[in-house]
Amino acid sequence: MTPERRSGEVGVLGAGSEGLALAAHLASRGEAVRLHTRDPGRIRTIGRTRAIRARGLLQGRFPLVEVSSDLRELAGRCRVLFVAAVTTAYRAVAAALAPHLQPGHVVVLFSGKLCGSAEFGHALAGHGTHGVDVVETDALFAARAWDDRGVVVHGRKKWNLFTGADGGTADRHGERLRRLFPGLERAGSQVQRGLTDFGAVAHATIALANISRIDRAEELLFYREGLSERTVVLLERVEKEFQLVGEAYDAPVPPMAELLDRYYGCGGGTLLEAMRSVHVYRDITAPRSLDHRFLKEDVSSTLVPLTQLAERAAVPTPMTDALVSLFSALSGEDYRSTGRTLARLGWDGLSYDGIRAELKR
Repeated sequence: MTPERRSGEVGVLGAGSEGLALAAHLASRGEAVRLHTRDPGRIRTIGRTRAIRARGLLQGRFPLVEVSSDLRELAGRCRVLFVAAVTTAYRAVAAALAPHLQPGHVVVLFSGKLCGSAEFGHALAGHGTHGVDVVETDALFAARAWDDRGVVVHGRKKWNLFTGADGGTADRHGERLRRLFPGLERAGSQVQRGLTDFGAVAHATIALANISRIDRAEELLFYREGLSERTVVLLERVEKEFQLVGEAYDAPVPPMAELLDRYYGCGGGTLLEAMRSVHVYRDITAPRSLDHRFLKEDVSSTLVPLTQLAERAAVPTPMTDALVSLFSALSGEDYRSTGRTLARLGWDGLSYDGIRAELKR
């Protein structure tokens, strides 16, 4: 059955595996999609045919209105813009988009991490752009690019949270997001949405337990071989710190085993049992470098703001602090300076109570 075409067009910024899966999914839901990429040559066949071929969980050929690198045209034609870029690029994306946005535009961050909508909105304001709604959810697809033709979608999270820079933003766009992504629920705050993230707990922690093997670029099944009964205690300690910070900001965070069950229906059990039973994770290999994208994203865009929020709330986070310090040293980058600091959220002048009030707007 051909999906019903809806009025208007939506834009997707980012043509990596997540962006391609997102664009194909939106097209499958009846949206007219424009895809933006800085490097059209990397997806030459998609650009030439104006279509994404998908295999796996999502199958078929999904048409696109256009593929281009012209942000001005994209913003001029699309009121709703999905950002599927890496979170470490948010400030640069906001700076590039700001001249082309008008009040009434909606930006949906498709992997906000912790307080991504606050960072993006603050960056837009710093460039003189106001009246733009910024919404965030998590990356929902496990996908891999398929040459320059399309994407292989291995899995999709059945449940996740969304929120906005304030309560009114979440109210205005919740119905459409839930229609496009069945299973989405509204978070109580940006902190709850950002901390309810299995990858942010797991990626850096598992990498820490396997530093030598990753640094030697050895073959390693990241989730199945990366942790043992003994080393899973590291994950559980980080999980507890996420939950304590969540409690300090009235943002309950579910146990990670429960979260995986909500994502993929793995049946619960211990955290290690849950991880090893998730079909999507079975064949995922470890990064071949400690400078891998998802390590940098999780450290700079979740662990850094978590430690700063924890400090304001007087909540000790020794494991998370250690992860930030270790990966800063290994990468040669001071993530506490370059990452998502309270200053980049616009909250550096706020007390603990002031941040709590900001989260309740």
